[in-house]
Amino acid sequence: MPVKDLIEQAAALGAANFTATSGRVPDRFKLLRDAAPATFAGYALMRAAVMRDKSEGGALDLKTKEFLFALLDTLAGNRDGALAHAERAVRLGLTVEELAEGLTQVIMVGGITTWNMVGADVLSRALELTADPPVVPPPLG
Repeated sequence: MPVKDLIEQAAALGAANFTATSGRVPDRFKLLRDAAPATFAGYALMRAAVMRDKSEGGALDLKTKEFLFALLDTLAGNRDGALAHAERAVRLGLTVEELAEGLTQVIMVGGITTWNMVGADVLSRALELTADPPVVPPPLG
């Protein structure tokens, strides 16, 4: 199979996985797809392998994976990613208490700056989503 065809198939699989797990391909990843198709395809294959629920052969359920990405993105200082993953984790059943405990672990590893730069916003978003009625902000990038 020609490499170009392989890249196109991998990119299509990745786009389908983004759509299945987050409802759309984020603009930042569309930019990567258009500017560096092979890079997007490689990332997309890795993402599609990771973002499988247990029923699809994943070792962890999607709620746990979204929770882990929210914590890792908080630690890395990726506010937009942390917010997006936390939103999806909450929609999949993550509680505010679970998120707060995980964010406490992030503070223990990364320091209070992780809280000040990202963590507080992530917990605030979860509180908005679990309010009655929920405050649903527009989707991120």
